[in-house]
Amino acid sequence: MKIQGRFFLFLSLFFLIVAIVYGYWSHETAGTVALFLAFGLSIMIGFYLSFTARRMDQLAQDNKEADVADQAGEVGFFSPHSWAPVSLGVGGALAFLSVAIGWWLLYFSAPLIMYALYGWVFEYYQGESRNQ
Repeated sequence: MKIQGRFFLFLSLFFLIVAIVYGYWSHETAGTVALFLAFGLSIMIGFYLSFTARRMDQLAQDNKEADVADQAGEVGFFSPHSWAPVSLGVGGALAFLSVAIGWWLLYFSAPLIMYALYGWVFEYYQGESRNQ
């Protein structure tokens, strides 16, 4: 995490320099504000990662002599049979399509989104996967 923290702090310095130079040369408000906001966001992330890295043990990515296999291990649990993300994606696509076609389409997509979220959250509390 030390590497990521340093990367974001360097990136924040880059955004600050670019924001100052861009604001001086262009006299354009929106781009200058956007670059200063990017500076603020990257310095927050860099500070958080640097602060957290001091509290954690050294990771394999912080060791210069580490191999790829040193970081190997369980990444997390991913449901192999869930259809809820597909229905949530269809509901979200219909909701965003309602902006272009008409707001009436939102009446059909909102129940689909709610049903998909409910199914995704509670899929391991019901049915054959209850005890997993």
